[in-house]
Amino acid sequence: VQLQASGGGVVQAGGSLRLSCTASGRAYSSFAKGWFRQAPGKAREFVSLYDWRGDRKYYADSVKGRFTISRDNAKNTLYLQLDSLKPEDTAVYYCAIKLAAGSVSDDSLYRYWGQGTQVTVSS
Repeated sequence: VQLQASGGGVVQAGGSLRLSCTASGRAYSSFAKGWFRQAPGKAREFVSLYDWRGDRKYYADSVKGRFTISRDNAKNTLYLQLDSLKPEDTAVYYCAIKLAAGSVSDDSLYRYWGQGTQVTVSS
């Protein structure tokens, strides 16, 4: 399976973007999928996870109330709506499939990382 992330761009602070993550096949379609991001010179960090088996959504404290994760099962696509963007949200955003039980923020539990999409927020 391959994941393709898209929707990044350059926006001003306070603006919005919607990221998409499309899977190439139905393998692992029932597994939770999530978003991480990596800013220059920083470690990759957890952003959000959607575990639709239990209809549970998880967010990092830094994005809670501003970002919304959702999915379209028919299109096999995961979305991340980014609102009220801040310059510190600037990063490459990646989607991946969570294959193992454990902390949602542990990136070692995820596989099939997409190529990433750049989000740049100007002040």
